[in-house]
Amino acid sequence: MNYQATHLAATPSRETVDRFKGAVLLEFGTPWCGHCASAQPLIKGALRAHGDVVHLKIEDGPGRPLGRSYGVKLWPTLVFLKDGAEVARLVRPQGQAAIGEALVQIEAQSSSSGTPGNSTSV
Repeated sequence: MNYQATHLAATPSRETVDRFKGAVLLEFGTPWCGHCASAQPLIKGALRAHGDVVHLKIEDGPGRPLGRSYGVKLWPTLVFLKDGAEVARLVRPQGQAAIGEALVQIEAQSSSSGTPGNSTSV
């Protein structure tokens, strides 16, 4: 399982994200967001069955360019990518099943190992 419990110390640029290969879940939120905290068991549970999906937890807010580039307005926002392209999006997910369905979409379309960028460190 590739569940990321904490926000990344350094947020990747949009250009870096656009070059990711494989299935990637971007989770936008903040450490103090109640909706984000409530969604964690749902996200973690859904990811258990999708070990090839890379989960990146991105801290969002004013002045955070990655979230702005994806038009994030509410937290948590889950953006599901396949080879750097958005395939699905969930805002404030209410159930594990919806997350799982979106994960199936990006895994089904993915042909690589799921490692973002293969040589990109995030």
